[in-house]
Amino acid sequence: MGVEAGAQVARARALVVLRIRSRALAVALLPAAVAVILLAGALSGRLVGPGWDAARWFLTPVAVLVLLAAAGIALVVARARPAMSPTVPIAEEAAPDLYRMVRDLADRLEVPAPSAIALTPDCDSWLEDRTHPAHGPPPAEEHDDIAGAGKHAHRRHPVAPVLVIGSPFLWWMRVGELRAVLAPVVAGTGPSAHPDIAAARRFVRGLDAAVAVTSAPRRDPVSRAVLAGVGWVARLLLRSCRLHAAELERGVAAAAAERAQAVDYGLRIVAQEQVGLAYAGWDRLLTRVALPAWRMGRWPSRLDAGVVAALTELSRRDRLAEGFASRLGERPACDLLEEPGAVDESASLLAARLFHGGPAGPGPDWSPVDWSDYPEEVVDRKWRIDAARLHRVLDAMGVRPATGPAAPATGSPTLSRVLDHLTDPAGEGSLTQRCTDPSGDASLTHRSTDPSGDASLTHRSTDPSGDASLTHRSTEPSGGAPFPTTPPEPPPPLDDDEEDLSGTTPRSANLAARLSTELGREEASAAPSPSASATAASTAASPAAGSPATPDPLALWDDRALPLFPLQPPRTARELLADHLTAMICCAAMDTAGATPGLDWLDGPTLLHNGERTADLAPKILTLIEEGDPTPLRAWLAELGIRPEKPVRLV
Repeated sequence: MGVEAGAQVARARALVVLRIRSRALAVALLPAAVAVILLAGALSGRLVGPGWDAARWFLTPVAVLVLLAAAGIALVVARARPAMSPTVPIAEEAAPDLYRMVRDLADRLEVPAPSAIALTPDCDSWLEDRTHPAHGPPPAEEHDDIAGAGKHAHRRHPVAPVLVIGSPFLWWMRVGELRAVLAPVVAGTGPSAHPDIAAARRFVRGLDAAVAVTSAPRRDPVSRAVLAGVGWVARLLLRSCRLHAAELERGVAAAAAERAQAVDYGLRIVAQEQVGLAYAGWDRLLTRVALPAWRMGRWPSRLDAGVVAALTELSRRDRLAEGFASRLGERPACDLLEEPGAVDESASLLAARLFHGGPAGPGPDWSPVDWSDYPEEVVDRKWRIDAARLHRVLDAMGVRPATGPAAPATGSPTLSRVLDHLTDPAGEGSLTQRCTDPSGDASLTHRSTDPSGDASLTHRSTDPSGDASLTHRSTEPSGGAPFPTTPPEPPPPLDDDEEDLSGTTPRSANLAARLSTELGREEASAAPSPSASATAASTAASPAAGSPATPDPLALWDDRALPLFPLQPPRTARELLADHLTAMICCAAMDTAGATPGLDWLDGPTLLHNGERTADLAPKILTLIEEGDPTPLRAWLAELGIRPEKPVRLV
């Protein structure tokens, strides 16, 4: 460990943590020590008498129980599996240039090199200790030179932590920028190799893992009671170590930053700008582009390459990002990989699993999609599924087809049917409190269970399976047979969340509530059970033996709570209705005006008319929802040549 001030602070805090561990051990041994003294006194004839005999009979069993409890707690702490981040491991054969760059960087910093490299689908980088036996065998002998740890028969050398790199960095950053960003991260291996700091970290991680073990649900009352006691002790020790462990990590980070100042300091200042830009592009790509595809049962297989396209588009639009695209002529960091396409695919699949909760491997209902096929296979299908759901709900409500000389006689789904239904017929006004439909029934105004919370009117997904069936419907599909004559269904029951529909017309509120209920029903029926998820994970297709990047076999994390990092909160009923109206309008534009689906790297699914993006649609849809006035929307449709009275093709 170097002489940096942060390193000295980290070692001092590590010693405090170790002293807490020693005190806990002393407390556990104290009853046994007293019992030994009493027994020794009886054998020597010095501590005799009824009082001493009673003390011996009392303390000896207590000491044994305390020792057994302490041994059990120590066993749980030692054997508990510390949390490990889900990553894509990168073998040295798959990225020799990347390993060489990291090794050279460690030599310049005069610190041990990381034992291995892994990628994470996030804009962050860190060191992760994976030396616990539950994380698998130590690194292979041929890679020992990376960590700088030789093997000796008589002693065990510490293994350096694993370097985890955010996969978007490899595609967006240049080689020099990546080296500058990784310098303070790699410098952290120096303090991590100190025995006191390593021991303190192991102790804290063991306590944290023990708390997780004791918090797991169990049905056995005996084991639940025993583990409750173990958890109480582990939490007590964690609270005692919390402040010192936090200061230890701050000291290590300060020491690493101080040591890394001598390496590419000027370039690192510039590279930090790229870190923020990459984070913004990655977040936009996930929420606006990847999320709609994931909900369709498709996962984009080149997310990292999409980040480059999104950020390049941002630099074209935003004057603040001018000059960033000029860097693209330099060597990208992904060139350090032998097969960047395979690595990108593995990282993209892991991103879908973490942020959406998709299966662990490809399958019939979970297949990859290329960016070139995204408009047709995701955008077009999403819009038509949404439009089909909208008309199924209108059928269930008993809404009749549009009337007029140009309306189809077969009752086929049309945009005019939706516009006529949402038009305020007699100035009913907006909904300021609990609304009712024209028949007097109260409508439901609650949030959908759809996790997407973005208010954009040009994206979001639907039933992943694409099933267009409605379980409670008793009529023919709206696109085929004439309009049914069965009475409409009653509206769904009320709930207390009605603020998001305040300011809308009663018809809009009723339709939004029914759409929200229907979508929640579809998602509930399509959601896999935990056992099914486990089966899918265990039967996922295994990669080829020579693949440069394979799903991490050591990703020891609980996948029962997927997604681990949900991207957005649920959409409100108002946003849900706006998205379905947008989908219906886009379907009419494609079927009657020659428009095409498109992909905008920053905004997701978009409608292209004459090769250009359509604009100003969202305010007109909101006017229809909130005021029941279709005039601005009809003028917009007429301007683009969209005929709302013509039937549209649904799924």
